[in-house]
Amino acid sequence: MTAEKTLAQWLVTTRFEDLPPQAVEQMKLLVKTIIGTTVAGATAEGCAEVIDQVRDWSGKPEATILIHGGHKVPAHNAVLANSIMARALDICDGMAPGIHIGTSVVPVALAMAETTGGCSGEEFITALALGCELTARISAIAEYDGFDPTGTGTVFGATAVAGRLLGLDATQMHHALALAFNRAAGSFQSNIDGSLAVRFIQGFVSQNGVSCAQLAKRGITGPDNYITGLYGYYHLFCKDKRDDATLVDDLGSRWNMYQMGFKSAPSCGCTIAPTDLILQLVRQHPVDASNVEQIDITVGPPIYNLTGHDFVVGDNPTVNAQFNIQYCVANGLLRKAAKLEHFDPAQVTDPAVLALTKRIKVHCDNSRITETTLVITTRDGQVYRAETSGPSGFPPFPLSEEQHRERFEDNMGYGGKPLPAESVDALLTLVAELEKVDDVRSLVPLLVAN
Repeated sequence: MTAEKTLAQWLVTTRFEDLPPQAVEQMKLLVKTIIGTTVAGATAEGCAEVIDQVRDWSGKPEATILIHGGHKVPAHNAVLANSIMARALDICDGMAPGIHIGTSVVPVALAMAETTGGCSGEEFITALALGCELTARISAIAEYDGFDPTGTGTVFGATAVAGRLLGLDATQMHHALALAFNRAAGSFQSNIDGSLAVRFIQGFVSQNGVSCAQLAKRGITGPDNYITGLYGYYHLFCKDKRDDATLVDDLGSRWNMYQMGFKSAPSCGCTIAPTDLILQLVRQHPVDASNVEQIDITVGPPIYNLTGHDFVVGDNPTVNAQFNIQYCVANGLLRKAAKLEHFDPAQVTDPAVLALTKRIKVHCDNSRITETTLVITTRDGQVYRAETSGPSGFPPFPLSEEQHRERFEDNMGYGGKPLPAESVDALLTLVAELEKVDDVRSLVPLLVAN
């Protein structure tokens, strides 16, 4: 059986009972996390505009636009809006080399549950786990070289989730993924230039996932050899390096998605290790920003290329800050934290922060990947140094239960459309025992603000 058909067969035959307990718990944590990020991002820049557009498009009332009043629209447009909100503040899940999965698969799963007349918590979790694992595997074989891993990798996971909850058979699932291959797109230039396209790519991924699954259910076909063919995924996104072992071996027993992390700061994963180090040093030493001569940060090429450029405020200051080491380190030194509000435009453009970024230099060491070193040199001759092998929140440095709780509470308290306290309590109760929920549609009314 080909790699493509092996994946399709696995996606439609795996049962909840086949999932290890760790996978189940990870999916419940992912759902809770994305609920929080969606509430936090509901009024972020670009979200009201896309919601207005989706409402203008109108159409069959299949799935709910979350948070904003409960209006129903076609599923592929609902997930466009919901995923943009979930990703907007970049305080979501992530995985090397910069792929975001939960902010698509969770909104897609909720929308498909509504569209199909409901599904059990067990089936919901199973679909999420399969979509996450497929994405993790297809991303692990890639050499993106500037392609956005979310746009070119998560689209397969979103399609798998939609297809699973639509009840596709193996042939239909195969063609849904093959159609998704033809929708794989996105560039990290969006991140470097600080554009809203970063969060919109997440929405496009979800929209394409639903559309591809729906089209395949109606018999629309895609290329059989979308991974292994002459112009397939291996050629376009892996530089012709074939790795069937990583892609399809040990399906169901080896779970690449365990490498998923949950961010400790509301910024690109590439900025989190430098943020960790500056916060570590200001806790350990009485560092006054006015006494800093220079801060030097050394990172590997993937991190440098995406977030090591000089900080410049553009049309979308929040996005500029989210994807810039200089800003994140200056913010950490001055404010002794990395909070959601620190990425609001007014705080990003604070003259004190902007001045400090000019004394921060980012260097590239080609021998590194995630290893990061930060050195503070003061005007009175003191030198403070810290280093780490990787960012907090990601393996092998996961967040604690307390840190997850604090992050969820921060997210739920941020933004302009908070949920009623009783809704939050009910959501937490349902998610804690999600596998026992008869119909996950019961979550949706709780995800609408007053």
